[in-house]
Order: sequence, then C-alpha cells, then structure tokens
Amino acid sequence: MIATTCRSCGSDNLEIVLSLGPTPLANALLSAEQLLLPEPRYPLDLAFCHDCTLVQITETVSPAELFGEYLYFSSYSDTMVRHAEALVKQLIPERGLDPRSLVVEIASNDGYLLQFYRRQGIPVLGIEPARNVARAAVETGIPTLCEFFGPELGHSLRDRGQQADVLHAHNVLAHVADLNGVVSGMAAVLKDSGVAIIEVPYVKELIDRCEFDTIYHEHLCYFSLTAIDHLFRRHGLHVQDVARLPIHGGSLRLFVTKGTSKASPNVATLMIEEANSGMRNVATYVNFGARVEALRASLTSILDTLKRRGDRIAAYGAAAKGSTLLNCFGIGKETLDFVVDRSPHKQGRFMPGVHLPIYPPERLLEAMPDYVLLLTWNFADEIFAQQKAYRQLGGRFIIPVPEVKVA
Repeated sequence: MIATTCRSCGSDNLEIVLSLGPTPLANALLSAEQLLLPEPRYPLDLAFCHDCTLVQITETVSPAELFGEYLYFSSYSDTMVRHAEALVKQLIPERGLDPRSLVVEIASNDGYLLQFYRRQGIPVLGIEPARNVARAAVETGIPTLCEFFGPELGHSLRDRGQQADVLHAHNVLAHVADLNGVVSGMAAVLKDSGVAIIEVPYVKELIDRCEFDTIYHEHLCYFSLTAIDHLFRRHGLHVQDVARLPIHGGSLRLFVTKGTSKASPNVATLMIEEANSGMRNVATYVNFGARVEALRASLTSILDTLKRRGDRIAAYGAAAKGSTLLNCFGIGKETLDFVVDRSPHKQGRFMPGVHLPIYPPERLLEAMPDYVLLLTWNFADEIFAQQKAYRQLGGRFIIPVPEVKVA
C-alpha cells in the first residue's frame, strides 16, 4: 500500500527524495525450496514531509508479513547485549527500581534487555509480535505477550494495573505504520511518574554517513528530534533529555515523560543543530540521493576490478541492510561467492533477491576468499575481533559505508 499522506502529521505535502527501486523484503531469508517460488518485490521510495519534517518510505507492507516469523535475534550481537546491560545498570539506581516496579519493553525480541532487570528481581513484561522470537524469550524466563503493540493493548494493560515505571521502545518506532496509535498506547501504559526510553536510528547520521542501506520496508520512518518531538507532543508526551549514541550507525536515545518540567539543555541544543545543518530542508535529502548514486558507482567499480583480476569475494552479515545494499546496487552471484552470519537461524538460508547462500562464519577460514564485503559495517569492531585469524592469514574486509575502504 502506497502512503500519500505523512505517517505522523497527516499532511499530503510529501516529496520523493530517493528511489531505490523495487526490492524484496530485506529480512525474508529464503529456504532452498523457496528459491523456486516467485519472490515479491515492493517499491522502496524515500519521502520528506514539508510540514513536520518526518522522513519516511511510501510503501507499507503488512506487519503480519514482516514480523509474524522473524529471524533477527538480538542476543546474537554482543554489541547489542552490552549496550542493553549498560543501560539497565544506569537506570535501576537512577529510577529507584525495586521488586514493586514494572519494566515493559515494546518489541522486546528474545529478552536480551529485560533479562538484566529480571536478574535484579525487578518485574518485567515483554511485548513481541514475532511468534518464534517471543517463544525464545518465554523459554528463558521472560514473561512475554505475543502481540502487536497499539492503543488497544496499551489501554488494556493500564486498565489491568500494569503501567510501566520504565517503558522501553528500542528500534521499534521506525517499524510502525500507525505511529499515532502506538504513541497513544505508550502514553496509556506509562505511569504518570514513569519514563519511556526510546531509541531510534538518527536520520542525520543516515544523511551525513550516506547510510542508505538502513532504508528497507521494515523501516517506515527515519527520525530527527524535530520530527519526533512533533509526534510526542500530539499525545501529551515530552522529550526531557536526548543523547546521541554510536550504535546502529548513529542513534538517538530519548527520555520521554508525561510531565512538562523543564527539559535538559541537550534538547534545545540538538534542535538548533538540526535547524542549522539543513535537516528541515528538502534540499539536504535530495543531495543525499545523489551521493547514494555516487557510492553505487564507486563500490561496483571496485568489486568489478577485483573480480576481473581473479580475486574471490564473500560477504559478512545476512542483515537487512545487506539485503538493501546487494539488491539496490545489483551485486549478486556474479560477484560474491557466499555470505556468512553468526546467527544459526540464518545459516542454511539464502539472501533475498540475490539468492546467495548463508553459512556460519567459520566458512571464511575454510574457503579463504581474498576479500569480504562487510554488510554489517555497524558492527565492524566486533566482527574484526571475531575474524582475527582470517585477517592474519591475509584476508581483507571491504567496508562499503560511508565510503568504500579496505581494511
């Protein structure tokens, strides 16, 4: 379904700033049997709202198709687990949490974050729509509702007395078609004295670092502080503090409350920075589209040169961003031999669209390709540490974003 009005403010003043063409669903990894079946593709067009500045894609794929069964398990990323643990250690004393408190997480995945509260005796509740992922969380002792979060569930939890002292929503708002409904539900489930900790990939980093590969059908919206502030205020929520994080190529962590107490100076500072750097101007996003085309030319030229001289190339990371890069840049079996990924849930499957086989990381040492295209460049340090032996034997990584370099 193509959206013709803004997902946040409802304005029809949208402008397409980048078209990546029809692409398959980025996380729809294929079984061997599915290789023989037709593979649906959907337009991937990025638009800018001239009224509230929200950057968004225009296509909405059914959430049931995207998230009914899901192959991303957060616990397989050491970086994500460490990130979660550090945040929980900060919040427990800061918010005075104890066994009488309740921590709720929307899109709680396999319990990678809530486990750290539970270990300290603090009650938790996960909300996770993917059946297989929710099941994994329950099996590790994390109470989890296998449902999509929205206004109905938010009000139902409130009416049952399950309001949150801390409400987490990490990397979920970008996936939501009904933004206003979900934020309304968040306002209902949050205690008047509670805080919502919301993390979203930051659109300024996407633009500055040419992170086009974070655009895919699951990511409906790409937030600035300006755009998300408009959204929250509409539902009686207020950004009290904001921090910029390096995770996922650059994210915002927002501390959101129902109170209207004076916000941290960080909020005003970042608002001014966004205004001064052109984040509210459509020309910034049009220029981004031109830079993506330049990156495509650079990367495909380097890969073509390596193949012509006989080098063997593999890829690391069967992630959604990798699917976007491979499909939008037209890089497939003619260039790459295979993909490796640490998650056993992905191994044995095939990348969407390009149909490259996915193996465990040990395959790199077995096959010793000359180069590995690092599709999960946002975890470069973690992967380099894991692949020390491959690199010591002469293997090299190609990092595609924000500009092509070899390491």
